[in-house]
Amino acid sequence: MTDPRTDDQSDDPGVPEALPRTLALARRRLGAERVDRLWIFPPIRRGRRERGLVAASLFLDGEERRRIVTVTWTAERTGRNLTVEHAFHEEGDAPPDLLPRVMEGVVRRAGEGYGDPREVEIGGDAERFATLVDEFDPALFAAEQA
Repeated sequence: MTDPRTDDQSDDPGVPEALPRTLALARRRLGAERVDRLWIFPPIRRGRRERGLVAASLFLDGEERRRIVTVTWTAERTGRNLTVEHAFHEEGDAPPDLLPRVMEGVVRRAGEGYGDPREVEIGGDAERFATLVDEFDPALFAAEQA
Protein backbone atom coordinates (compact mmCIF):
# COMPACT_ATOMS: atom_id res chain seq x y z
CA MET A 1 0.00 0.00 0.00
CA THR A 2 1.31 3.46 -0.88
CA ASP A 3 1.60 5.92 1.99
CA PRO A 4 -1.11 8.56 1.43
CA ARG A 5 1.24 11.31 2.58
CA THR A 6 3.66 10.85 -0.29
CA ASP A 7 3.62 9.79 -3.92
CA ASP A 8 5.73 6.70 -3.13
CA GLN A 9 7.28 6.46 0.33
CA SER A 10 9.96 4.00 -0.77
CA ASP A 11 11.30 6.48 -3.34
CA ASP A 12 11.06 9.59 -1.16
CA PRO A 13 14.47 10.31 0.34
CA GLY A 14 13.17 13.17 2.47
CA VAL A 15 15.82 15.15 4.29
CA PRO A 16 17.85 12.77 6.47
CA GLU A 17 19.53 15.68 8.29
CA ALA A 18 16.24 17.07 9.61
CA LEU A 19 15.45 14.69 12.49
CA PRO A 20 18.94 14.49 14.01
CA ARG A 21 19.33 18.27 13.82
CA THR A 22 15.91 18.69 15.41
CA LEU A 23 16.82 16.38 18.29
CA ALA A 24 20.15 18.15 18.85
CA LEU A 25 18.40 21.53 18.89
CA ALA A 26 15.72 20.25 21.28
CA ARG A 27 18.44 18.98 23.62
CA ARG A 28 20.15 22.40 23.63
CA ARG A 29 16.97 24.45 24.00
CA LEU A 30 15.03 22.29 26.43
CA GLY A 31 17.92 20.85 28.44
CA ALA A 32 18.30 17.07 28.71
CA GLU A 33 17.82 17.24 32.49
CA ARG A 34 14.27 18.59 31.99
CA VAL A 35 13.15 15.99 29.44
CA ASP A 36 11.17 13.04 30.76
CA ARG A 37 10.16 11.46 27.42
CA LEU A 38 10.20 12.12 23.70
CA TRP A 39 7.76 10.97 21.05
CA ILE A 40 9.31 11.03 17.58
CA PHE A 41 6.61 10.97 14.92
CA PRO A 42 7.30 9.62 11.44
CA PRO A 43 8.12 12.49 9.07
CA ILE A 44 5.92 13.31 6.13
CA ARG A 45 8.05 13.24 2.99
CA ARG A 46 7.57 14.40 -0.55
CA GLY A 47 10.72 14.07 -2.59
CA ARG A 48 13.44 16.16 -1.00
CA ARG A 49 10.98 17.97 1.27
CA GLU A 50 10.00 16.86 4.72
CA ARG A 51 8.05 17.97 7.75
CA GLY A 52 7.97 16.35 11.12
CA LEU A 53 7.10 16.49 14.78
CA VAL A 54 8.79 15.62 18.05
CA ALA A 55 6.83 15.93 21.29
CA ALA A 56 8.64 16.26 24.62
CA SER A 57 7.30 15.92 28.13
CA LEU A 58 9.24 18.09 30.55
CA PHE A 59 9.54 17.76 34.29
CA LEU A 60 7.98 20.61 36.27
CA ASP A 61 9.72 21.56 39.54
CA GLY A 62 7.98 19.95 42.49
CA GLU A 63 5.04 18.68 40.45
CA GLU A 64 3.90 15.34 39.12
CA ARG A 65 2.52 16.97 35.98
CA ARG A 66 4.53 17.31 32.78
CA ARG A 67 4.72 20.23 30.36
CA ILE A 68 4.28 19.23 26.73
CA VAL A 69 6.44 21.01 24.17
CA THR A 70 6.31 20.17 20.48
CA VAL A 71 9.08 20.81 18.02
CA THR A 72 8.08 20.89 14.38
CA TRP A 73 10.37 21.06 11.41
CA THR A 74 10.14 21.73 7.73
CA ALA A 75 13.13 20.88 5.62
CA GLU A 76 14.16 20.94 2.00
CA ARG A 77 17.25 19.87 0.11
CA THR A 78 17.83 21.45 -3.25
CA GLY A 79 20.77 21.09 -5.59
CA ARG A 80 22.31 24.13 -3.95
CA ASN A 81 21.48 24.02 -0.26
CA LEU A 82 19.71 22.51 2.70
CA THR A 83 17.18 24.35 4.85
CA VAL A 84 15.75 23.09 8.10
CA GLU A 85 13.37 25.39 9.97
CA HIS A 86 12.12 24.69 13.48
CA ALA A 87 9.29 25.90 15.67
CA PHE A 88 8.82 25.21 19.39
CA HIS A 89 5.33 25.32 20.93
CA GLU A 90 4.24 24.88 24.54
CA GLU A 91 1.07 22.80 24.37
CA GLY A 92 0.12 22.63 28.06
CA ASP A 93 0.54 20.50 31.16
CA ALA A 94 -0.83 17.03 31.91
CA PRO A 95 -0.34 14.11 34.28
CA PRO A 96 2.29 11.71 32.89
CA ASP A 97 -0.12 8.77 32.81
CA LEU A 98 -2.33 10.65 30.29
CA LEU A 99 0.47 11.31 27.80
CA PRO A 100 0.31 8.00 25.89
CA ARG A 101 -3.37 8.66 25.14
CA VAL A 102 -2.56 12.21 24.08
CA MET A 103 0.03 10.89 21.61
CA GLU A 104 -2.46 8.28 20.31
CA GLY A 105 -4.85 11.16 19.68
CA VAL A 106 -2.21 12.97 17.62
CA VAL A 107 -1.86 9.88 15.41
CA ARG A 108 -5.63 9.44 15.13
CA ARG A 109 -6.18 13.07 14.12
CA ALA A 110 -3.35 12.91 11.56
CA GLY A 111 -5.25 10.33 9.56
CA GLU A 112 -4.76 6.88 8.13
CA GLY A 113 -1.24 5.75 7.41
CA TYR A 114 0.50 8.24 9.69
CA GLY A 115 2.18 5.66 11.90
CA ASP A 116 2.93 5.47 15.59
CA PRO A 117 5.62 7.60 17.19
CA ARG A 118 8.78 6.17 18.65
CA GLU A 119 8.70 6.77 22.41
CA VAL A 120 12.07 7.35 24.04
CA GLU A 121 12.47 7.59 27.81
CA ILE A 122 15.08 10.19 28.72
CA GLY A 123 14.27 10.52 32.43
CA GLY A 124 16.31 13.71 32.75
CA ASP A 125 19.48 11.75 31.92
CA ALA A 126 21.88 13.61 29.61
CA GLU A 127 23.57 10.30 28.68
CA ARG A 128 20.29 8.85 27.40
CA PHE A 129 19.66 11.92 25.27
CA ALA A 130 23.24 11.79 23.96
CA THR A 131 22.80 8.10 23.09
CA LEU A 132 19.69 8.97 21.07
CA VAL A 133 21.47 11.72 19.15
CA ASP A 134 24.50 9.46 18.65
CA GLU A 135 22.31 6.98 16.70
CA PHE A 136 22.72 9.27 13.70
CA ASP A 137 25.68 9.60 11.35
CA PRO A 138 27.80 12.62 12.45
CA ALA A 139 27.86 13.81 8.82
CA LEU A 140 24.14 14.66 9.18
CA PHE A 141 25.07 17.42 11.63
CA ALA A 142 27.69 19.03 9.37
CA ALA A 143 27.25 22.58 8.13
CA GLU A 144 25.31 23.14 4.92
CA GLN A 145 26.61 21.02 2.10
CA ALA A 146 26.21 21.63 -1.62
